[in-house]
Amino acid sequence: MGRKRGIMSEAFKEELAKELGFYDVVQNEGWGGIRSRDAGNLVKLAIQKAQSQMIGKG
Repeated sequence: MGRKRGIMSEAFKEELAKELGFYDVVQNEGWGGIRSRDAGNLVKLAIQKAQSQMIGKG
């Protein structure tokens, strides 16, 4: 089976990584080099941003 397409764009993930302070790891090692805690924080921040966008448009 092929890999599923990601929901988040690469640019958005990079923006979040910069905001969370681990973009340097992504640049040097790729997404596989980040800690699971950082990955969780990235998802959490993405959800928070999506929710605030939905509330703002409501």
